[in-house]
Amino acid sequence: MRLIKAIASVALAGLVAGDAVNDLENKGRPALDAVIEASTTCSKDKLLVRREWEITAILRNAGVDANVLTRGDISKEERKAYLDAVVCLLNTPSKLDSTKFPGAKNRYDDFVVVHMNQTLSIHGTGNFLVWHRYYVWAWENVLRTECGYNGTQPYWDYGRWAEDPLASPLFDGSDTSLGGNGAPVTQSKRSSRVDRQKRQMEMPGMGAGGGFGGGGGFGGGGGFGGGFPGGGFGFGGGGNGGGCIDSGPFKDMVVTLGPMAAVVQPAPARNPQADGYGSNPRCIRRDITNTLSMAYGKTEDIVNSIVNYDTIVAFQNFMQGGTGVHGVGHFTVAGDPGGDFYISPNEPSFWLHHAMIDRIWTIWQSQDYENRRMAMQGGTSMMGGGRAQSLDDPVDLGVVADKVYAIRDILSSVDGPGPFCYVYE
Repeated sequence: MRLIKAIASVALAGLVAGDAVNDLENKGRPALDAVIEASTTCSKDKLLVRREWEITAILRNAGVDANVLTRGDISKEERKAYLDAVVCLLNTPSKLDSTKFPGAKNRYDDFVVVHMNQTLSIHGTGNFLVWHRYYVWAWENVLRTECGYNGTQPYWDYGRWAEDPLASPLFDGSDTSLGGNGAPVTQSKRSSRVDRQKRQMEMPGMGAGGGFGGGGGFGGGGGFGGGFPGGGFGFGGGGNGGGCIDSGPFKDMVVTLGPMAAVVQPAPARNPQADGYGSNPRCIRRDITNTLSMAYGKTEDIVNSIVNYDTIVAFQNFMQGGTGVHGVGHFTVAGDPGGDFYISPNEPSFWLHHAMIDRIWTIWQSQDYENRRMAMQGGTSMMGGGRAQSLDDPVDLGVVADKVYAIRDILSSVDGPGPFCYVYE
């Protein structure tokens, strides 16, 4: 019996480590290793490895003894250390001017304000991927330098849990999770789907096709088109939650910024300031469902985004479009602030989701690193009317990162004048 379980463990671990996304990651890794070997700024002794939150649970759920960590997994102790560091940010005072940003109470809020400030110039734009790469790195760096965290930023491989996101240890409600779903909201408190769609179509930048920028494409300052069929970009929710999360380390977390473009029902109270920076305390709400993850967020969908889009324009258009994995990750969780693309970083799952987006981009780059390492193209405004994004354009994160970099300096996670020296496993 023990031998059978050992064989099963090895076989299943092989399947987990060898799924199609990991196969592509492994295929591209030698290219990254070669860059690290030759780099003067990133070496093996400095290299950080970002890992998945929950592989061991896959083995355990399959009845396999998973006491030994598999490649890419983090232990419960490491998860707890990450969560404690996030709580530390919530308890650390903001560095922003309280007269301008009265809703920014802590260091976590500082990150949200930075995202709010730049929302319309970092989505559907040429800098979308690189801006968020620096943003997630800054988050990881502040956790490490200001809150004593010794680990790296984990990622959420939602393709593994597309069928049932709530089965993931990320949302199981334990003290080593991000908490569970929101409490059930009665149907009488929800608006009809038609009304919800109408509100989404009235969000800033929404076009007639449910896509940002009026359905325009990347390049020359255009936005991006698409939209979830029948719902417009941002359709999410409709699950069994919708209320405040009541379990896990963030059950008492208070968000104070926004809303700006909320789609959750019942709608959160308006912010006392038109710019959304006023103090508007409320709980975190979630409405986790598999509607979008099963339609567009499966492992094969992630693979499709990597292997079938050879140019950066095609790749990021698909990723950010209505059936792309970027929107799927956000609106699988939905709720408030998760479903509001201005303040979505206030939802703790944001950071693991965007680490996964960065991982997908890293894998895409590594498939043809020489030609994709500097690939960047698009406009400067998701509303249209901007100019073509330049490699010399600055990426400035204000109070959450000390240095302003040119886009060209931070396109690689393993080389360059930028601060990055990390890979994914």
